[in-house]
Amino acid sequence: METMVDYSDRLTYALKQAGLSVQLLADGLGISYQAAKKALDGKTRAFTASNNQKAAKLLGVSAEWLATGEGNAIQVVTQTSQDDNRVIPQYDVAGAMGNGGLVLEENPPGMIKGWSVDLDWLRLNLPANSGLGNLCIVTGFGSSMQPKYNPGDPLLMDRGITEVKTDGVYFFRVGEHGFIKQLQRIPTSTGIIIRAKSLNQSYDAFDITDGMDFHVLGKILMVWRSETV
Repeated sequence: METMVDYSDRLTYALKQAGLSVQLLADGLGISYQAAKKALDGKTRAFTASNNQKAAKLLGVSAEWLATGEGNAIQVVTQTSQDDNRVIPQYDVAGAMGNGGLVLEENPPGMIKGWSVDLDWLRLNLPANSGLGNLCIVTGFGSSMQPKYNPGDPLLMDRGITEVKTDGVYFFRVGEHGFIKQLQRIPTSTGIIIRAKSLNQSYDAFDITDGMDFHVLGKILMVWRSETV
């Protein structure tokens, strides 16, 4: 790999390798989209030392390399220590369709902003995913998927999965409306159709048909169901 003199070049390269968007980088660092974009565009010299450290962990690169260009270039951490954590940021639902956002079934009662987990946990619990940079948190909304999860529960999503190749729970949109449903591939005489199903029997299933403005935003890999004790 050629030497990258500018901080913005190294940051851009690491962001692309991790498969993160500018918004997810900003969310993971707790800064504005504009601040992250300025660093990527070279309009500011670099992140602060603290944010550089956070960005390196989020992107899976050496903090020294990201800050100075020296040492190992792109080196995903393979051995964990107490400080080797991966920040899994909140998915930007508002940005899923530009400035308009998505119309959800119901607004979630508060938001899970993100997690910090160690890489051993990810390897043990998520052996199959499209890349660590594609993992994000979606806050459960509505009651259609009870009892699998309750409104406000954290859902771990792989946003790198944008096709329904296997049955499972997906976050998707139809037009401007966002849903989290079980999607099932059903064979028919004219081919495979996709049926969106709720676990709550009060909600009717519906089919995804040709001509619908349908887009998969990600597949839900894990859910954590809250209970009051």
